[in-house]
Amino acid sequence: MSHLQPTLLQPILSPEVADALATGRPVVALESTIITHGMPYPANLETALAVEDVVRANGAVPATIAVVAGAVRAGLTRGELDRLAQAQGVVKASSRDLAAVMVRRGTAGTTVSATMRIADLAGIPIFATGGVGGVHRGAETTFDISADLTELGRTPTAVVCAGVKSILDIAKTLEFLETQRVPVIAHGTDDFPAFFTRSSGHKADHRLDTAEEIAAALRLHHGLGCGTGLLIANPIPEADALAPAFIDGTIADAVAEADAKDISRKDLTPFLLARINELSGGRSLTANIALVQNNAALAARIAVAYAAA
Repeated sequence: MSHLQPTLLQPILSPEVADALATGRPVVALESTIITHGMPYPANLETALAVEDVVRANGAVPATIAVVAGAVRAGLTRGELDRLAQAQGVVKASSRDLAAVMVRRGTAGTTVSATMRIADLAGIPIFATGGVGGVHRGAETTFDISADLTELGRTPTAVVCAGVKSILDIAKTLEFLETQRVPVIAHGTDDFPAFFTRSSGHKADHRLDTAEEIAAALRLHHGLGCGTGLLIANPIPEADALAPAFIDGTIADAVAEADAKDISRKDLTPFLLARINELSGGRSLTANIALVQNNAALAARIAVAYAAA
C-alpha cells in the first residue's frame, strides 16, 4: 500500500515554507482546528488569512498545518485554506489520531498536540495558537486531560498561546505541566493568563519581557537537551480582554449545559466555545480573534530573533 510508505511521514511543505526553511529564514507554525472546529465560516477563513498576514508583517513565514487527503501538510495556499474552512465532516486530530487519519486518506484539522508533532517533523521550532488544552474540571474522576500537555512534555516546540481557558482547571493544568518538565514563561507579566482574561489568578513559572529573551531561552533550552516544549503565555491585549466576572459566569452556564447534555471528550471544547460565543453575544469570538493575532505577532518576533541568533 503506497500510502503507508515512510517517505510520506515527512510533511509536505509549501514552496514558500520549503524555501524559508532551506535558507534559514524564520517560520511560524499555525494550527488548523481553529479553522475546522473553532469558528464558523467565513470567520474561520478570515481569521486564518489575517493570522498569516500578521506573521508575515512581523517578519516570518506562516506555515498552517493540516492533514489533507492523508498527507501531513505544512503551508497551505489560499484556495486550500478556503476549502478547509468550508469542508464538512473534517476530523479533529490530536497527535494520537494522525496515523489512523492518514491510513484512510482523511482530512483533519490539527490540534495543538498534532501541530506540534508535525511542526517538529518539518523542522519548525515555534508555533502560535489561541490557547492550549489542559486538565478539565472534575478530572479527578473523569481523567480528562488534554494530549496537548503530554505532547509539550515530549516534543521540543515552543507554543505561544494566551494561556488556557477558564473552562479548565488551571491550577491542575499548571501542576501537570510542572510534572512534564515544561517551562511556563509569561510574556511581560508575572501572571498566567486565562485566554479571554489577562490573569487567571495563578503565577507563571517565569517572566520574560521581550521576544529576544524568549528566543534566547528557547535556544538554551534546546542546547541543554531538555527534550520538552516551552509554553509561552501571552496575555490578550487589554483592550480586547473580557471582564472576568462576565466570562466566568458565561462559561459556568455553558459547562452546566454540557453536563446536562452529557457532552464530553472531543466534543466538549467545540460545544463550549460555540455556546460561550452565543451566550456572550459574539464578544468571545471577537476576543478569540484578537488574541490569536496577538500570539501570532509575538511568535513571529520570537522566530525572527531565534533565526538571527
